[in-house]
Amino acid sequence: MSPPRRLVFVDVDETLIRAKSLFDFLEFFFIGRYGTDGAKHARATRERLAALQAAGASRDDANQAYYRAWRGQPASDVAEWGARWFAERRGSGDFYLSGTRVALSRHQEEGAAVVLVSGSFAAVLDPIAADVGARHVCGTHPEVRDGLHTGEIDGAPVIGEGKRAAVRDLLRGYPHIRAEDCYGYGDHLSDLPMLTEVGYPVVVGHSPELLAALPGAGILPQ
Repeated sequence: MSPPRRLVFVDVDETLIRAKSLFDFLEFFFIGRYGTDGAKHARATRERLAALQAAGASRDDANQAYYRAWRGQPASDVAEWGARWFAERRGSGDFYLSGTRVALSRHQEEGAAVVLVSGSFAAVLDPIAADVGARHVCGTHPEVRDGLHTGEIDGAPVIGEGKRAAVRDLLRGYPHIRAEDCYGYGDHLSDLPMLTEVGYPVVVGHSPELLAALPGAGILPQ
């Protein structure tokens, strides 16, 4: 694999794909595996997260709370269902945001390496990465012990400042690449730390907060 000319950092939910992957996969897994009881668990999880957000909890705290819903689930089962989720959603034909997908393909043709940067986790991100040819995945790592999810996460969630840290950490492994030559794609203000680390930020959609914080950034339709 030849060294890339530059890195292209891309958020996933509502930037590369249309869905909010964490919530979509939560319902896909628990309803598919546990039926009515799973549906109740998924609904209770979403209600709990909505209450946290209404109370002013940070996205980091909400992200950590989300992974507690997976406590006790076998990691191998979660990964298998992640592959099923991707195959079903990808087969719908309306999975990716076409503008972002085309842009990433163009970058790859020019010798860039794509990096997925997301608060989601491997069960969801790995199939997407394989499909789009991403060289790296920077995601949140749920803690697993004895093959089971503990409900906690290993390290910090890749949300907000966690995305900035992910960009910096990865760039240290590519000393020939300058951050100002790299691209970043995001749709939400929480992507700002990642986007300010690169020379070519691109806003996917029309977030007024993100556009105000990044005057002169590229814009792609959502």
